[in-house]
Amino acid sequence: MSVKCIALDMDRTTLNAQGMLSEENRKAICFAIEKGVHVVIASGRAFSSLPGEVTGIPGIEYAVTCNGAEVYEISTGKCLKSSCLSPESVERILSLTEKGDVTYEGFIRGKAFAGEKYVKDPVRFGATRQAVDYVQRTRQMEPDIRAFLLSHKEELNSMDIIVKNEDVKEAIWALLEKEVPDIYITSSIVQLIEISSLYSGKHNGVRFIADQLGLSMEEVAAFGDADNDADMLKEAGVGIAVGNASGLAMEAADMVVPHHDRDGVAAGIYQLLGK
Repeated sequence: MSVKCIALDMDRTTLNAQGMLSEENRKAICFAIEKGVHVVIASGRAFSSLPGEVTGIPGIEYAVTCNGAEVYEISTGKCLKSSCLSPESVERILSLTEKGDVTYEGFIRGKAFAGEKYVKDPVRFGATRQAVDYVQRTRQMEPDIRAFLLSHKEELNSMDIIVKNEDVKEAIWALLEKEVPDIYITSSIVQLIEISSLYSGKHNGVRFIADQLGLSMEEVAAFGDADNDADMLKEAGVGIAVGNASGLAMEAADMVVPHHDRDGVAAGIYQLLGK
């Protein structure tokens, strides 16, 4: 069955190490659109923080955001699908992690919120220096992020727990899996535990768009690099991991293309569509 839709993860997949869209990847995306293929963004980002150089490409119609918790029509900014964490889950997550050396992010209606200390110094909480500009540019600072999350517990599309080391991450992850049953947990980078409702996940967001377009998942090709892409890569007709992908993403993929800094998305699109 031919590919009729391509779902693209953004960071460390379609974007290079500087968080920019290369000219080769841009040309390949435009080539796919010209061939009549639907190109969809599939990101863990909030809608407001998606890169304009991608959303501005004519013909990119939809964006899966917050790891599938929200789906948007790009041209209008209209939210087509939204799921929220249950208030009980938000309370339980915050209670279980109250004494940990962690901080949080929250995502509500396309916007991202984070604690003031984290936004002012992301590196202190494990972020790379390359990520500082992105965090400071896209997060709205909240002096007390825990209080903010609790006061908005009925409208949180998703939330992140930011941890400082892998041991803490593993312990919190295991605890949440055991104690909070109605959540979807994933991770895109080492210091994040990304949490949304049980009905989220990029795979569910892409499936929603495929249904809107009258397509099956067999007609979808998906590109990704991280653990939060693995379900999408597995369920797509063709799952494609870039060369820098995590082990879980590699295992889920059907094929591997070059590193994200070597225009792997362009190589994969041309291989799929026969240029």
